[in-house]
Amino acid sequence: MKEKVLNNKKNGMLVLVVTILLYAVAVVGTVFGGMMMDNDQSPVLFIVAVVWLCIGWFPFLGLKVLKPQEALLLTLFGNYVGTLKEPGFYYVNPFCVSVNPAAKTRLSQSGDVQDEGSSKQFIIPANGINIESKNSVNNKISLKIMTLNNNRQKINDCLGNPIEIGIAVTWRVVDTACAVFNVDNYKEYLSLQCDSALRNIVRLYPYDVAPNVDTTGDGIADDGSLRGSSELVAKRIKDEIQSKVTIAGLEVVEARITYLAYAPEIAAVMLQRQQASAIIDARKMIVDGAVGMVEMALDRLNKNNVVELDDERKAAMVSNLLVVLCGNHDAQPIVNSGSLY
Repeated sequence: MKEKVLNNKKNGMLVLVVTILLYAVAVVGTVFGGMMMDNDQSPVLFIVAVVWLCIGWFPFLGLKVLKPQEALLLTLFGNYVGTLKEPGFYYVNPFCVSVNPAAKTRLSQSGDVQDEGSSKQFIIPANGINIESKNSVNNKISLKIMTLNNNRQKINDCLGNPIEIGIAVTWRVVDTACAVFNVDNYKEYLSLQCDSALRNIVRLYPYDVAPNVDTTGDGIADDGSLRGSSELVAKRIKDEIQSKVTIAGLEVVEARITYLAYAPEIAAVMLQRQQASAIIDARKMIVDGAVGMVEMALDRLNKNNVVELDDERKAAMVSNLLVVLCGNHDAQPIVNSGSLY
């Protein structure tokens, strides 16, 4: 199904004015026709005026108003006629019906999606709770860029660790015919495809960098992870969604990860693991620095012939320096006032 854009003239105001004038003429004709009938004259004027008063409202059904970034898909007796996209006041065939199967769908998305196609009235009762009342629903299709913020999902990463992740997807309708006729409900279809794509991509990555993990599918281990490669993961999620929703006439503008964390049942354990890893890394750095300082001290002592130490004294000195440099607390100095030997 291909979209067909209608280039109808924006003559809605002209039809409105003419119809109202004809109504006024019909009212006058009814009065004068009744007077003519009282004088035993022809009732034709009265009959024509009454008939117009009965059916003259029908042209009003063909008046359509479009705001910027709105579209109206029209069908006539089941056949696709075309789509109006330009803003303006139109008059179309009164028998044409506008179609939008997703008009009543509410997915708690952006305001454009949430409020599109409905006129709402908020009633505030005595208890102060807002009650939302929908008065009417129209079938206009929004062409604006909208945001879908699906609920957080619990998914196992490639290592089997359960994580919670949420994404925000910005999208818009680019082909109204495909959106209406190729899928049953394009909003629900998009939401389901977002959930499916999120699961498919997240299962390829570990939460954090892990050894011997191939996230690209080239058979070579890499450093990809959900936390460290969020931009790449978001791009792959976007491409995955786009490949599925093209048939529905939708364009995915951007996909972003909005929430990422370990699931509550393992969050505490993983926090301890991260803390232990950080402590080990810090200890390695401290030991490397301490060994370097000890080597420098021994080289300087030997180079300047400050003092000559045998192997046993060097071992004791190295031990003392490492204890001082690697200890968690400040060392308490002990002054040796006697002989070195």
